[in-house]
Amino acid sequence: MSFDVEKLYSLLPAIYRIRDIEIAERTQLLTAAELTRMQSLRGLAARTAKEQQELEALEAKQHNGPLRSLLSVIAEQTAVLEQNLDQLYDDLFIETCAEWVVPYIGDLVGARGITAFPGASFTQRAIVANTLAYRRRKGTAAALEQLAQDVTDWPASVVEYFQLLATTQYLNHLRPTNLSVANIRDLAALESINTPFDSVPRNLDVRRIASQRGKYNIPNIGIFLYRLGDYPITSAPAYRFDDHRYLFDVLGKDIQLFNRHQKEDEISHLAEPINVPMPIKRRAMDRALETYYGAEDRSGDKSVLLEIDGRQVVPPDASSGNPNPPKLRDLITICDLSDLKDQNGDVVTDLSGKAVWAHAPKNKIAIDPELGRIALPIKSPPQVVTDLRVSYRYGFAVDMGGGQYERTSTFASDDAPVKVPGSPPLTLQDALDQIKTSGGVVEVETNDRFFETPNISAGTTHGATIELRAADHQRPTIILPGDASGDLIISGGPNSEVTLNGWLIGGGRIRVPAVDADGNKNRLRRLRLVHCTLAPGPIAAFEIPDVNIAAQTAAPRLVIEIPDVLVEIDRCIVGPIRAVRGAEVHITDSIVDASAPDEIAFKGTTEDAGAAVHIENSTVIGKLFAQTIEYASNTIFLSELSAGDSWPAPVRAERLQQGCVRFSFVPAGAQVPRRHRCQPATSADAARVRPRFTSLRYGDAGYCQLSPACPPEIARGADDGSEMGAFHSLYEPRRAANLRAALDEYLRFGLEAGIFYAS
Repeated sequence: MSFDVEKLYSLLPAIYRIRDIEIAERTQLLTAAELTRMQSLRGLAARTAKEQQELEALEAKQHNGPLRSLLSVIAEQTAVLEQNLDQLYDDLFIETCAEWVVPYIGDLVGARGITAFPGASFTQRAIVANTLAYRRRKGTAAALEQLAQDVTDWPASVVEYFQLLATTQYLNHLRPTNLSVANIRDLAALESINTPFDSVPRNLDVRRIASQRGKYNIPNIGIFLYRLGDYPITSAPAYRFDDHRYLFDVLGKDIQLFNRHQKEDEISHLAEPINVPMPIKRRAMDRALETYYGAEDRSGDKSVLLEIDGRQVVPPDASSGNPNPPKLRDLITICDLSDLKDQNGDVVTDLSGKAVWAHAPKNKIAIDPELGRIALPIKSPPQVVTDLRVSYRYGFAVDMGGGQYERTSTFASDDAPVKVPGSPPLTLQDALDQIKTSGGVVEVETNDRFFETPNISAGTTHGATIELRAADHQRPTIILPGDASGDLIISGGPNSEVTLNGWLIGGGRIRVPAVDADGNKNRLRRLRLVHCTLAPGPIAAFEIPDVNIAAQTAAPRLVIEIPDVLVEIDRCIVGPIRAVRGAEVHITDSIVDASAPDEIAFKGTTEDAGAAVHIENSTVIGKLFAQTIEYASNTIFLSELSAGDSWPAPVRAERLQQGCVRFSFVPAGAQVPRRHRCQPATSADAARVRPRFTSLRYGDAGYCQLSPACPPEIARGADDGSEMGAFHSLYEPRRAANLRAALDEYLRFGLEAGIFYAS
């Protein structure tokens, strides 16, 4: 039976319904506060979705009699009960059960090592689901590979090293590929040397593989884990270097393109290069151009695609009517587009002062996947390109800084948004002006680039909230000029809030000034940055029609000039911060990058101490001077003093009696509040216990990722045994430990496995 309110109400005798309506008409069922609220909502010229829902609820309560109200409560609680019963049925199956049920189903099938990871973005559901399949294939390379993927939730590949040993040829068992001399004519094999797909035979190595010292021996199995994921960017504007040269990165950085890894359909299949997220090499892409480049097909999106003036650069289909249609290789070529250098190693420049690229194409579009560069053919007359858009994949370790990944759970409001570009098309400022007074949401639905300097104002309404966000699975970009007139100004009325979610902001700075554009005191109470990137480091110049923005050096990207404001930075990448004394800054799962350890990452707007800081699971590159460090946990402070530096310490708090720093790396000489299990633990460890990173250059795939050579005091020094820093939520050491424990059950007797990080 359906417990719908209207249906239940209609089943009551008519006399009861009539009396119920009479009671509702002659009795005031709303309190005085509810009546006032309902009248104020009715008086609004424009209501948000949340306000409209509240008004409808109050009106329904005003017209409902006691019986109808009672049935509404019964129907509501019955719906909750039905939902609970449905979930109990779903909890019988590993595919649909709630996360807390996974360990219990794991106990039923005898799955071992099921560990809870609070707040993690991955699950161990697959381990339980495939436990029986592991046992049926126990000891095989395919089972070990699937086990590694399910336990760590990273793509994995397995290598049986006995198959790669150089052997003396035996006529009854010829192995012509296992010669003791490498074939230097096999470029594909030479390119894969020292990768998981290395096929060049080696001599016997008797060192143990478990300690990662030796590999090539008969009982050795290598398990390679790919810690970097391939993140998509779809139909985004390319950076224009000049009339015929472009870069994939919207900010004009050289970036390494990654392939779109295709998950394996069967547990018995061993991973190939296309099945794991790997950097795309020039020769590999040239050999298999159709695999990496093109539009979506049955297997899904390809790794790279260009669009020129709204048309995809792909061969025409059979319906085009061309009897001899061009092939893909007639349109696209892969080559080295690195900077041309003279005999002294200096970059050669043209008359305009720009670097000259090697191998300029004549009749094809050239792509360099290792540098993320594009060169259009030089024709006469020249090809006029109005809009070049690119779809590609870049490498990164975690969902941070904005991107085409799931972010709906972080949205601040459920109100119906004002959409950009919309119909008719709106600028960001036009959309923000529509919600300036009462608050609301502006949502950008594309990966477009905006050369705007929006002024975000929460108006004068008490408690107004404004959210400027990218739509889910989108990453739009704002390019700000570097001068003061290019600041993105944020202001608001009493107790107001502003949220930025999912944005890449290049150049300029976000500034919260003391007064707004009308000269009124800025009374903003809260500023939230969620999944945003305020690009650290220098920014390239932009020279396109109607836009001319000069190149910018590394500078503060966030400036807070008012006290009594709370700034929350969550899962963001930001450049240097300047925050006035009296404000409060909370940083979580983020990177604050001043571009060098001896540059200033955080301080006040002048030379005095900055705002009070609360920082967790983050990485700070640069010096820090705060009024108080209220709380710092699982954080890496990569800071140092330069020669002749006027700062007394690389990290310091003005008030040392207040606050706590725990489970963090703090450089020698730092002046911070009381410490608890921080590193280095003693002065003797200072030279050895230092964080080591894959890269500290923003734009690299391994940006701020801890190197495998990082000391264990940092790599496993967090309060829960995970790594310190911005990637703490990956639980990397615990994933590896769980895999080692699982191998004891599924590794065949006599074999020994080593775990290696392929990225």
